[in-house]
Amino acid sequence: MHDVILNLGCGTKTSDHPNVVNIDWSISLRIKKNPVLRAFLPLLLNQERRSRIAKDLGKIVVHDLSKGLPYADGSISVVYHSHLLEHIERNKAETFLSENLRVLKRGGILRVVVPDFEQLCRKYLASLESGLSTSTVEHETHIADIIEQCVRVEAFGTSKQRQPRRFLENLLLGNARKRGETHQWMYDKSTLTNLLKKIGFGSVSICEFNASQIDHWNEIGLDLDSNGMQYKPFSLYVEAMKI
Repeated sequence: MHDVILNLGCGTKTSDHPNVVNIDWSISLRIKKNPVLRAFLPLLLNQERRSRIAKDLGKIVVHDLSKGLPYADGSISVVYHSHLLEHIERNKAETFLSENLRVLKRGGILRVVVPDFEQLCRKYLASLESGLSTSTVEHETHIADIIEQCVRVEAFGTSKQRQPRRFLENLLLGNARKRGETHQWMYDKSTLTNLLKKIGFGSVSICEFNASQIDHWNEIGLDLDSNGMQYKPFSLYVEAMKI
């Protein structure tokens, strides 16, 4: 049996690797799976977004991660999630990560990728110290990189829609927080390392985007863009082993 790699909260960043199980619970996927809501899809989404959903649905397991992971204890070799943990309420993050630990085999690896609060703050401070050499727009972008998704009201995709789709999406699906789009917390290497150790993981290490303890990780491509470069800049990469 192949070693199973769970790609949790995958969004559109899926892998065709035979060992990878892509799992997500996005609003658009739930609409697609529901025959009643599916009838309203042309009203809610433009053709581009409908095509993307249709393409991705076949290779994504639609599952609510707040209900736990539908796998037996000690049955999974790798659990991976990128830019997911920060969307989980802080008081529920420990429960979620404990569930990651439960399904891992002994010696299995959890690889967590989150926005790196330290890197983002350093980028902001560098902009601040540069003074007049940095434009106001550029400087505000550095602030937005830290807090915009924490305070966002309207979902990003919806904000790009034309009326009346925009109105209907907001009416039927709710705001960004209701859809789980907002950041509930931010992590740096210290807070995330301490959290993983508290839960019961053994060795915890900080990695680069293209380095891992997981065999042939770069071949799977989840942390790489189409050019083999970093998919999510200003991210923190942490791996923890179940002992």
